[in-house]
Amino acid sequence: MSENLLINITPQETRVALIFQGAVQELHIERTLSRGLVGNIYLGKVVRVLPGMQSAFIDIGLERAAFLHIADIWDARAPEGSGTTAPTPIEKLLYDGQAVTVQVIKDPIGTKGARLSTQISIAGRMLVYLPQDSHIGISQKIENEQEREALRNKVQSLQQPDEKGGFIVRTMAEDASDEDLKADVDYLRRTWSTITQLAKTQPPTTLLYQDLNLAQRVLRDFVNEETDSIQVDSRENFLMLQEFATRYMPSVIPKLQHYTGERPLFDLYGVEEEIERALGRRVDLKSGGYLIIDQTEAMTTIDVNTGSFVAGRNFDDTVFKTNLEAAHAIARQLRLRNLGGIIILDLIDMENEEHQTAVLAELNKALSRDRTKLSVSGFSALGLVEVTRKRTRESLAHILCETCPACSGKGQVKTARTICYEILRELLREAKQFNPREFRIMASQIVVDMFLEEESQHLTMLGDFIGKPISLQVENMFHQEQYDIILM
Repeated sequence: MSENLLINITPQETRVALIFQGAVQELHIERTLSRGLVGNIYLGKVVRVLPGMQSAFIDIGLERAAFLHIADIWDARAPEGSGTTAPTPIEKLLYDGQAVTVQVIKDPIGTKGARLSTQISIAGRMLVYLPQDSHIGISQKIENEQEREALRNKVQSLQQPDEKGGFIVRTMAEDASDEDLKADVDYLRRTWSTITQLAKTQPPTTLLYQDLNLAQRVLRDFVNEETDSIQVDSRENFLMLQEFATRYMPSVIPKLQHYTGERPLFDLYGVEEEIERALGRRVDLKSGGYLIIDQTEAMTTIDVNTGSFVAGRNFDDTVFKTNLEAAHAIARQLRLRNLGGIIILDLIDMENEEHQTAVLAELNKALSRDRTKLSVSGFSALGLVEVTRKRTRESLAHILCETCPACSGKGQVKTARTICYEILRELLREAKQFNPREFRIMASQIVVDMFLEEESQHLTMLGDFIGKPISLQVENMFHQEQYDIILM
C-alpha cells in the first residue's frame, strides 16, 4: 500500500497529484495569481457590524469584504465558571474602523467573501500552535491512550512556565523525537512573535502571515510512512524543497527526487488524461456500469447506473456488485474533484437489506482515506445516501473551468430551429412598430443555413406578409442563440 507524490511546477502554477495503487487519487492546483487564502493572517479593519446577524464585515484588502461571525470570535466566548454559555454580543466587541487580527478559515467561493476567525492557529510539521489557548489537544487519529498521554506530557515539558499558548499534536508527531518537537515549538513561537510585532506597526489590511505554498504544504501535510517518493520536475524548486525539508523535516529528504525524464511528469503517469476525465459528467466503471456527476450551486448529485454490466446469478447480484464498485469510485471522485457541501448519492435500488449494509460499509471504508472531514447518512426512504464533505476551497471544475458563454451554465442551448422561430416572431413585432426599407437578420452560420434551407418557405411567407425584403448575414462571432435584427 504505497503512494507517490508528483509535483509539477511552472512559473504560473503548481500542480500536485497523489498516486495510490497506480491510480490518481487527489489533485491539487495552486495558481501564482490566485493562491488560496486559508491560513493567511491579516490585520483587518471592521467596515460594518451587523448586530441582527451577530456578524461583521472585515476589510482585509480583497475585492470583497470578508465575513466574521460571533461563533468565530475568540473574545466572545463565555469565560469558564461564569455559569453561562451565551457569547458576548458582537456589538460590544467590535466597532466600525477597528483594527483586528484575523485568520482566513474559508476561501472566497462564488459570490461569498472569505470566512474569518479571530482564533489564530499556525500549523507546523508536527504541531499546530494556538497562541490564545492553553489547551494541548491530540489528533483523533492517534488512538492509543498511552501514546496520547505520553505526547501530551512531552509537549507540556517543552513549555516554559511563563509561555502562553497551546498546541494540537498532529499525527506526524506520533514517532517524533524530543528534538523534532522542540524545533517545531521554537519555529511556531518565532512565527507568532513576528506576526504580533507586524500587527503593532503595520496599517490595516496588511497581510501579516501567509501559509506555505502548495509544494511546501505537500511535504508538511501529505508525506507519511506510506509515501514512496516525491518527484519534482523543476530543478530550482527541487533545491528549494530540499532546503525546506533540511530545516523542518529531514526524514523527507530521502524521498525527494528531481525528475529529469524527457516526457512531462504528468504525461508519464497519465495525470493529464485523468484531469480531463475529472471534468466530465460521466465516469465509467471497469465492470461496464457508470456514474453521472452533476454539480450545482447547492449540492452535487451522483447517479449510479449498471450500464452494460451483467454479472452473477440474477439482477440483484449485478446491482450489488455495481454499487460496491461505485462506492470506491465515488470516494475517489470526491477527492479527485474536491467536491464539497451536500452530496446526494443515488445508488441503484437494492431490496436486500444485507446488500444495503454491505455497500454502506464499503463506502465508509473507501471514504476513510479522505483527509477532508465528512459524514455519511444511511439510506433514506427514497433509497438515497447523503454525504456532507467540508468545503474549504474551490472544486477542480471551478478552478479550471468557467460558465459556458453560449448556454450560461444551463448545459444546453436552444436549437437552430427554435432561434429561427424566435427571429420570425421578433420580425413581425418590429414590422408593426417601424417602417424600414429592409430588415436584415444577423445570426450564426447554423441559423442562417436553417433559414436558407428548411425554413426558407416560412421566411418568404413572412416577407410577403409584411411587404418588406428580408436579407440574411452570417455573424461568425455570434453563438447559436445570438442574433440581431437591423432596420435598413
